[in-house]
Amino acid sequence: MFNKFGVTYQPGDIIFCEYEPGNEFYLLQEGRVKVTKIVSDMEKTLDIFHPGDIFGEMAILEDQPRSATAIAVDRIKVLKFNKENFNLLIEGNPQLAVNLLKLFSNRILDAKRRLLILTLPDIESKVSDVFLMLAENQNISPKTTHPTTFSSTIEEIANWCGQKENKVKNVLVNFSNSGKVQLYEDRIIVKNLYEMFRLVRAKRKSQTKE
Repeated sequence: MFNKFGVTYQPGDIIFCEYEPGNEFYLLQEGRVKVTKIVSDMEKTLDIFHPGDIFGEMAILEDQPRSATAIAVDRIKVLKFNKENFNLLIEGNPQLAVNLLKLFSNRILDAKRRLLILTLPDIESKVSDVFLMLAENQNISPKTTHPTTFSSTIEEIANWCGQKENKVKNVLVNFSNSGKVQLYEDRIIVKNLYEMFRLVRAKRKSQTKE
């Protein structure tokens, strides 16, 4: 399939830009892709995609301009589909069509969940809500009071928050100093997830009252 639909990009290559017409979507096979968006005249990293992830599909599904910019972090290989060859592909492989529709549906739900994080008023509650989102993805109750391990880095937490890494690191260090988390290079242990759940719930309630 790569011989027919495959494209290679080098580190730093722009795959597509925010606001340009969206005519293709991509299935990432090798390397990482970061997705950025200009918010208040500042570039923010919204997500990092890894092999197996699909990106750029919303512009095709909604027939709208790109809502963000995609940039190759490493040397990457992708399968690139447009509306025409995608239609031919799914006509010849109905099971692939079903799998892609499931992926699209999950991505839409995931995007809505991440948007909820960005709507919180302060960085502490944003970081806390990231852990709640990760717990949801692992079917862990937000009312858990025993230590919970997340295989995530500070950089990844910052991406999900839409915040600068150094600011998120400061929050996590403060959380660590107060005994809320334990920080490691490849994982973060939250001591009491329910405490973060109560913080985020209180912030959301205060927003609805305003």
